[in-house]
Amino acid sequence: MREFNVLVVDDEQEFRDITIKRLEKRGLKVKGAESGEKALEILEHSYTDVVLLDVKMPGLDGIETLRRIRTLKPLVEVVLLTGHASVDSGIEGMKLGAFDYLMKPIDLEPLVEKLSDAYEKKRLHQDKIEQAEIKRNLSRPA
Repeated sequence: MREFNVLVVDDEQEFRDITIKRLEKRGLKVKGAESGEKALEILEHSYTDVVLLDVKMPGLDGIETLRRIRTLKPLVEVVLLTGHASVDSGIEGMKLGAFDYLMKPIDLEPLVEKLSDAYEKKRLHQDKIEQAEIKRNLSRPA
């Protein structure tokens, strides 16, 4: 598995800490944020490939955080975390550009698989942009 950067955003400290440790043991570089506001601050000042974002948080909720991530870092992929009662929010998030959503509680294997798929999508998109920029630069007169 390729190494990539994940930001885990959840207001439940125990869940966040356990998830970070489990993902780090799988070789991922992981940071944590306790709120949408903190997540946006981290995204602005560090490199992140995929955000694992809880939908239901006090203050800036997951859906509003997703909207702001789309503006701030449009290439960063977002996987939403929802509870059974907030599946509609997961669907709404996907309409707003989230890669996918997972329902809590989550097992490690499906989580790692979903994050890896999201990273792969981001990497392919970035490669296309880089190739287009190379073509543009090569087509310019010397």
